Amino acid sequence: MSSDLVDTIRGYILENFLFTDDASALDPDASLLDNGIVDSTGMMEIITFLEADLGVKVADEDMTPENLDSVNRLVRYVLSKRAASA
Repeated sequence: MSSDLVDTIRGYILENFLFTDDASALDPDASLLDNGIVDSTGMMEIITFLEADLGVKVADEDMTPENLDSVNRLVRYVLSKRAASA
C-alpha cells in the first residue's frame, strides 16, 4: 500500500475531523463511522476531498463502508480507481 497516500488521507482526516496532527490518534483500520470520527456529512467531505485533491471520481454505487470507512479502505479504493483508469 502506498505510504504517501496513507499519510495524505490520514493527515486530512486528522486535521479536519480530529483537529490534531498526531498520527497515533487514528488507527488506519479504525472505522470512521463506528468510532464517531465522521458522520454522513463528514463522509461527503471526504468524498469531496478524494475527488478534488486526489482526482478520484467516486460513483454513487461506490459510496459504501467497504470502500470508505477507514483510512486503509480509502487508500485501497483510491488505488483501485487509479488502476482502473490507467
